[in-house]
Amino acid sequence: MRITNLSRKLYIIVCSLCVVILLSCADTSTSEPKNTVVLDTTPYLLDLQGLPPQPPNDNKLTVQTVKLGRMLFYDKQLSKDGTQACASCHQQKDGFSDIRKFSIGVENLPGKRQAMPIFNLAWHKGGFFWDGRAATLREQSLKPIQDPLEMNETLDNVVKKVSSSLAYKDQFIRAFGTDSVSAYRISLALEQFMFTIVSANSKFDKVSRNQATYTESEERGRKLYTTENDVRGAECFHCHGGFNFTNDKFSNNGLDEESNITDMGRFNVTSNPRDKGTFKVPSLRNVAVTAPYMHDGRFATLEEVIEHYNHGVKKSPTVDPALHFNVEPDGLKLSQQDIADIVAFLKTLTDETYLNNSTYSSP
Repeated sequence: MRITNLSRKLYIIVCSLCVVILLSCADTSTSEPKNTVVLDTTPYLLDLQGLPPQPPNDNKLTVQTVKLGRMLFYDKQLSKDGTQACASCHQQKDGFSDIRKFSIGVENLPGKRQAMPIFNLAWHKGGFFWDGRAATLREQSLKPIQDPLEMNETLDNVVKKVSSSLAYKDQFIRAFGTDSVSAYRISLALEQFMFTIVSANSKFDKVSRNQATYTESEERGRKLYTTENDVRGAECFHCHGGFNFTNDKFSNNGLDEESNITDMGRFNVTSNPRDKGTFKVPSLRNVAVTAPYMHDGRFATLEEVIEHYNHGVKKSPTVDPALHFNVEPDGLKLSQQDIADIVAFLKTLTDETYLNNSTYSSP
């Protein structure tokens, strides 16, 4: 009888424990909802740092699409052999440019032109690349991937590789509402991330906001930069003016005489004879950290660049009329002190906030 009662008690205890365990499991499944990935249209709040509003476009910035673009910008699997990302040739510490004269691609071949820096691209006009061959930033973003001298990959392969990642598929859902990966969506995300890369907190900007003052040399350089040559100035502002220090035009700045021009620049896009040897006028923001200079990286220092405009401008039918003083026998007549002061002013365009902003760095 004792054995029977003991067995009965053990049986009841075991059954009770099973019920408790089952109820516990049931409670867990109902009290903790499944983590569902959904579309997130939260707008990306851009700090313009005093710049004018970005021009209207059909690719509105959202937190999740910018995040996706940032992931892609730093992802080496966008290249053929998985060794290069967009960021490989556009490094933040160098103003999102390349310190090499020509970037080296995945096949160990050099490119044909110096890598341009990335900042304030939402205000960019007239097309992207030195020759303006890409009308929009989204179009530009896909060309290096396909260029045999750069990442040398097909867009179909990129889509396949990105589609194989659960992390990417989830992020595409957050950005676009579905996990469908396409080259177009990749371009939109890259465009959004690059639109957020803003530079407007240099010493020049702080002086403009009455938060800093120039040194004597910097102020003298500023005056030379913004003064006409016929009243003892350097006339830099004609081509490199405005809040972004560019006129967004294409110009032949007299690097070579017509017979010695080896890269026809904009002419290769338009076939217009007036565009022979013309290239995009770059912004001079952060110019002190984006050497070497010109489309072919021929000048290593800012002093060399200014000396070119001082005495080295070559005559050709398409040379920019704004350089008419420079092609005279005596050029701009800048002294070595003048050049030093202009360089001092140009260095005030360096934006340390932009160079070190963690929201632009590798995720």
